[in-house]
Amino acid sequence: MNMYQVPNPGLPGCPPGLEYLTQVDQLLIKQKVEFIEALAGFESNNKYEVRNAMGQNVFYAVEENDCLSRQCCGPLRSFTIKVLDNFGQEVITVTRPLKCMSCFFPCCLQELEVQAPPGNTVGYVVQQWHPFSPKFIIENEHREAVLRLHGPFCGWSCLPDVDFEIVTMDEVDKIGKISKQWTGLLREAFTDADNFGIQFPMDLDVKMKAVMIGACFLIDFMFFESGNQP
Repeated sequence: MNMYQVPNPGLPGCPPGLEYLTQVDQLLIKQKVEFIEALAGFESNNKYEVRNAMGQNVFYAVEENDCLSRQCCGPLRSFTIKVLDNFGQEVITVTRPLKCMSCFFPCCLQELEVQAPPGNTVGYVVQQWHPFSPKFIIENEHREAVLRLHGPFCGWSCLPDVDFEIVTMDEVDKIGKISKQWTGLLREAFTDADNFGIQFPMDLDVKMKAVMIGACFLIDFMFFESGNQP
């Protein structure tokens, strides 16, 4: 397996297991193709590979959910996604509670919690109400707003790539983006497996980098799972 070299542990202010994130300013998240789901329409737990710019595996993420939730609630389901390093150690836990999803009702807003390591909350992704465009607030562990995340009209675009921009709280500076990347005609048509790219400043707080990984999962479920695509 093409794996990154393990960095020295114990960096100050860095949750254990996330040391490598201090060294990168972009990640590629590839959802694994589920052929059973494509052929039979059977919703399975999502699985993702997190890679660096050289294509090396950095983390592996797997959804933990029951069959009933997957089949009955589809992309609206609550979920827990465990992010593991290349040694199988859980370093990030991402949790989304069950909520209805509608842009017309501000009481149905999505929220996601990110822990790193498990049991230690490092931040939240909180949807803001807007009738047409996806908007989120990125909060730290103290529920203080740190960044904004803005998506295109109704969460999709006619372009092959769909960008969700990471901006400062005053909305003056764009500091990065989460991009849903086109994966090819057949794959787009017959599966809901997606590729995402995340770009952020190298010196961004490593905890916020972990929250951005969680935000990517939330965006995938909200806008690009098969039940949500336009």
